[in-house]
Parts: sequence; C-alpha cells; structure tokens
Amino acid sequence: MLFIYRTVGSELVFEDNFEKGSWINLINPTEAEIQKVAAGTNISVEMLQYPLDDEEVSRMEIDEDQTMLIFNAPIMTKEEVVYDTIPVGIILNDDFIVTICLEDINLYQEFASTRLKGMATFKKNRFILQLFHKKTKLYLKYLRDISLRTNEIEAEQRTSLSNKGLVRLLNLQKSLVYFTTALHSNAKVMERLQKSRSIKKYEEDEDLLEDVIIENTQAIEMAGIYSKITANMMNAFASFISNNLNNAMKFLTAVTIILAVPTMFASFWGMNVNVPFGAGGGTLLPFFCICGVAAVICGIIAFWMNKKGMF
Repeated sequence: MLFIYRTVGSELVFEDNFEKGSWINLINPTEAEIQKVAAGTNISVEMLQYPLDDEEVSRMEIDEDQTMLIFNAPIMTKEEVVYDTIPVGIILNDDFIVTICLEDINLYQEFASTRLKGMATFKKNRFILQLFHKKTKLYLKYLRDISLRTNEIEAEQRTSLSNKGLVRLLNLQKSLVYFTTALHSNAKVMERLQKSRSIKKYEEDEDLLEDVIIENTQAIEMAGIYSKITANMMNAFASFISNNLNNAMKFLTAVTIILAVPTMFASFWGMNVNVPFGAGGGTLLPFFCICGVAAVICGIIAFWMNKKGMF
C-alpha cells in the first residue's frame, strides 16, 4: 500500500502526487509501488527494498544525497509470542521522506491523532526524531503490559500444577529478548545519528534526540529487569510444580497404604479360612469384628502418618 501525506498548517492531509516536502508511507508494498516511489522521489530501488527484510537489523546508511535509517519497532502479534519487533525504514533526500515497513504500524494514526509541536513533513530531521520518540514510548508501554501479564500469571500459577503458566512466561521471555536486542540496536543508530553531521539538527532537535536516547536507555533497563524477573519466576514455578506433584504423590501413597490394610484383612480371611468367632455360623458378628479391627488399625496408621506430615 502506498500513501502520500503532507502537512497543511497543523493538519496531516492525503496527497495524490509526489510533491516536495511530502511524506510517503509504504506498507508491504508491491514491486510496482516500489518502482513508482523510486521514479517519483529519485530514491534507489535497492534502498527501498532493504527494510522489507524482516531480519534486517537497525542501522544507518548514507549514500550520496540520500540517507537511510532502519530501526526496529515493537508490534503485537496474534501468535503465542504476543510481542515482537519489525524493521522500519526511513529514507530521506532533499525533497522527500519515505517510511517503509512490512506491516501497518499505525504511523499515520499516531501523527494525525496528536498535534506534535513543530511537526511538519517538510521538517524531515525533526520528523525522524518524533517517529523514534513515539516508537520508544511504545516500547515502554508494552513493557508495562508485560509486567502486568507477569503478575497475572504469578497469581494463577501459585496453586496450579499446569504447565500453561510456564509456557506463557516463556513466550513473554522471548518477547523481552526481542525487545532487548532491538533496543540495543536502536541505541547504536541514535548514537550515530547524534554524531552525524550529514543530518542537520537544531537546538530543539538536539533536545528531542536526548529525550529519545534517555527513554531508549530506560526501556533497555526495564527489559533487562523484567527478563531477569521472568527467568527467576520460571525457575520458581518449575520448583512449585515439582513440589506440588511430590505432595500429591505423597498423599496418594499414604492413602494407598491405609487402603491396603482392609485389603490385607480380606485376603487373610477368604472363603477357605475360618473366620474368628464364626464357629456357630449364622451371625454377622465375626464380619463386624474383623472390619472394626481393620478400621482401628487404619486409624492408627492415619494418625501416625498425619503426625509425620504425610497428609
């Protein structure tokens, strides 16, 4: 999909043609759309195709009159691993700024729904920093969501023998690994952007870049802390499950031992063995006597096992 935007006053509006100062947003583009953008902006096709590799790492590349930045943005998925990252490419030259991504990460909605100070598509350098700022804040939001999900799993898993909680924690752990890797890569791009002289930055831009770097560092620290917490929780829950299983097996073993007593009595006085007090016949007294003795022995064993913590 191909969308062209331009700021008019303080509003972001759609355009049909490539005009200087426009923002071109490509979402999982076709080859025809890539060729059209390349012809309309004088940006090389090769550079437009780099961000479409879902394994592309964050980096900055300067080629003559065009600059490309690739950073990893957080996304939510419908798979077991709830959170993932995806490369987003930002390519700019003297006249245009192009963003390209394999999935719709709601760039237009984010910029159209909030009126950012000094936001304009023709202010390309500031636009880049504002985009970095929004996506870094999204990392922080998703990290807080992961923390809440972790607390919910902890509450559910305390009394459960199921492995579902461990699987959910494992998926969150994977998400945190993706986040940590992406944030470290983004930090290198921001560091190079801060030192680069090819992209002009005004005083307000410098302040915004510093804010982005600070928030990215905060996100890295949060991801590291949550990763350690989830890893420790997984180990603790594995121990809880093992301990609960041991307790269940111990209880079943105790019950089996107690139930073995009546079975043993019934085996001793079978059909071919004389029953005590049964010489006269025609009375249930011997039966009740044997059952009573068995019950007393079972009670004694149960009492002893209870004192030993078998129940």
